[in-house]
Amino acid sequence: MVLSGFARAFINQCQGGFPVTEGRPFARLADVLGSDEGSVLDLVRSLLDAGQLSRFGPIYDASRLGGGQTLAALSAPADRFADIAAQVNALPAVAHNYRREHALNMWFVIASPTPDGVDTALREISKVTGLRVYNFPKQHEFYLGLWLALDEQGLVDTVPVPPAYQPQHAAHTMDAVDYRIIAATQAGLPLVEEPVVELAAQLGLTPEELATRLQTMLDCGAIRRIGAVPNHYRLGLRGNGMTVWDVPDDIAIELGERIGALDFVSHSYLRPRYPGVWPYNLFAMVHGRGRDEVSAKAERVAAILGPHCRAHDVLFSSEVLKKTGLRLAA
Repeated sequence: MVLSGFARAFINQCQGGFPVTEGRPFARLADVLGSDEGSVLDLVRSLLDAGQLSRFGPIYDASRLGGGQTLAALSAPADRFADIAAQVNALPAVAHNYRREHALNMWFVIASPTPDGVDTALREISKVTGLRVYNFPKQHEFYLGLWLALDEQGLVDTVPVPPAYQPQHAAHTMDAVDYRIIAATQAGLPLVEEPVVELAAQLGLTPEELATRLQTMLDCGAIRRIGAVPNHYRLGLRGNGMTVWDVPDDIAIELGERIGALDFVSHSYLRPRYPGVWPYNLFAMVHGRGRDEVSAKAERVAAILGPHCRAHDVLFSSEVLKKTGLRLAA
């Protein structure tokens, strides 16, 4: 499906900065796009129906909610792969799960609103699958932010998240009302003219209190941004590689900062090794329209690391097993 110019402009501009705290935010967004409120709402609904948006609403950061988040992996035998994927995906704490081309062939993100939720989920996965689960918590974050840009030919690529939408870190202690708001909005906002008014009525809050709390969560980074969450696969980024690198520990942070600053890197972290199983400590996620494009970008990373890179690999994702984001009980 070829996107219209209106749809491209919407996706390019509206992956953050949605003025949800205003009375009629879709009307304000329509002014920016040179359109009208009804047309913007219809567009969002159609992009969601087509699977080109995963959702429209807040993107939450579990680590800023007082909880925990980690990346984990296991090696699933081919004849049990589907059953193991179903067992892993059944846990609400599993936010994303991908099949990757490696002996460790199943990689999943666990996000929990409580500090001990990650360890609990890891133990449960090991118990139900009977397999060893390798935990790869982030030891240092270099960059996190996937923002897509579509050109007039419909080609898509990743670009850095605009500075205005980089997460903030003001102090804030979450309370029970905040968690109720998160549970009500984690799958997306109501696609109505006044979403805050509708949400406030559902939650038993005034619109003013709800708007204030949403803004506070933006200010402290619990909400990274609010807007369209594109489905990069559906929009053409079908080459997705988790590039991994073995670099010396004493200069790993210096090298990671350089890799995280690259325009085409959407996630970059320092994570632990497992001797004899996993020698890599620097992770950088790279997307492209195909595997050749991802490989070319990985070569650019290799050129920067130069002789400091002792080994590397690119784990291509061959199947999306689950992709929901953080989910709290309602």
